[in-house]
Amino acid sequence: MSRTADVPAPPAGARPGRFRTGLRILAWASWDWGSAAFNAVMTTFVFTVYLTGDAFGGEDHASAVLGYGLALSGAAVALLAPVAGQRSDAGGRRRLFLGLNSAAVAVLTALCFFVRPAPEFLLLGVGLIALANVFYEFANVNYNAMLTQISTPASIGRISGFGWAMGYAGGIAALALVLAGFVLPEAGWFGATAADGLNIRLVAVFSALWFLAFALPVLFAVPEVPRRPGPAGAGLLSSYRVLARRIRQLYRTDPHTIYFLLSSAVFRDGLAAVFTFGGVIAAGTFGFTLTEVLFFAIAGNIVAAAGAVIGGFLDDRAGPKAVITGALAGLLATGGALLVLGPDDHVLFGAEFDGTVTFWVFGLLLCLFVGPAQSSSRAYLARLAPKGEEGELFGLYATTGRAVSFLAPALFSLCIGVFGSQRFGILGILVGLLAGLLVLLPVRPPLSPRGGAA
Repeated sequence: MSRTADVPAPPAGARPGRFRTGLRILAWASWDWGSAAFNAVMTTFVFTVYLTGDAFGGEDHASAVLGYGLALSGAAVALLAPVAGQRSDAGGRRRLFLGLNSAAVAVLTALCFFVRPAPEFLLLGVGLIALANVFYEFANVNYNAMLTQISTPASIGRISGFGWAMGYAGGIAALALVLAGFVLPEAGWFGATAADGLNIRLVAVFSALWFLAFALPVLFAVPEVPRRPGPAGAGLLSSYRVLARRIRQLYRTDPHTIYFLLSSAVFRDGLAAVFTFGGVIAAGTFGFTLTEVLFFAIAGNIVAAAGAVIGGFLDDRAGPKAVITGALAGLLATGGALLVLGPDDHVLFGAEFDGTVTFWVFGLLLCLFVGPAQSSSRAYLARLAPKGEEGELFGLYATTGRAVSFLAPALFSLCIGVFGSQRFGILGILVGLLAGLLVLLPVRPPLSPRGGAA
């Protein structure tokens, strides 16, 4: 692996035409659109809000259990993701594993239908979400690795940003349908009512079908990578030995790639926590009803999509490090304001506003900064990936992220326990974001397509 290796263009005569390339980009981004049903609906704004309600033993207790469950799932990803990416690269099965892992996410999501609103179902619900999160991360390794198959060095930032924007747009569409079909009506689609949590349990089935349907196009439009010599058919221990050798080689030849993986691990964990616990905090700390959470979620996804597109264009011009640094600074400022102001009434610049307005204003600003940080982090690593080793490098990306993925959820839960209030879970998330920013600052940016620092 080498930091100086640009993402190669397809060989002459093999490069698809513009129309076909455009279709492949749309098909690739369709997976992001579909995955929003898991990210936005299940793990952020609907099902986890349901799962951390009073019916499951109280919001503080259920929130802590959810945090620890997600931390355990992160540990599993940390152990397995790079080897999974490595073996899919070598075996020419990137697309195959993307499909299998996406199907597993859909099945586990659908099984959440059986999580009834009672304390004895809390562990089942957390277990299903945590396990689905493991398979989602495995799928994401293969999905991210495909970025180099559909882009050039000069367009990676824009295409990565477009993918994130499609994910947010898919979240808007999925949340709007959930709101109109399952939450607002007294008897929604298929006779869904709030009795026994049936409307939210049916949302899980809807989310599974949504994800599965929109995950299909990429499996047909983007070709499979060629098989290459490697550990695809070797044993698991052999794969880890190969991985260890490559990490040592990478550290000797390009330590800044390792430094970026470590810094991004910390700040991406904080970014994930913003979305995972955003709806939970809106409901538990700021008193939002589920309907209000969904309205905020739709607005937040619109803002985040705009931020991802803007960040993608800035990425191709100013470089990914500048975009990530600015976005993290913005997240710390707006998240700090949410923590300090909280749900109380305040007077600012002569105007009086309450906690609801506080969350709307600073919560939407948070959404604006999250998209660019996520998109440019992916584009940053894609610029470093040598041809044929994208899956392994993105597997390391997932592993380093998940190696510390216990951090933000654990700090979130710990701060709740120490201060006795869900509000202070925000503090744990901010600590993770700040640590990631500080580690990122000395990291050398990747080379631009023209040979200079990006």
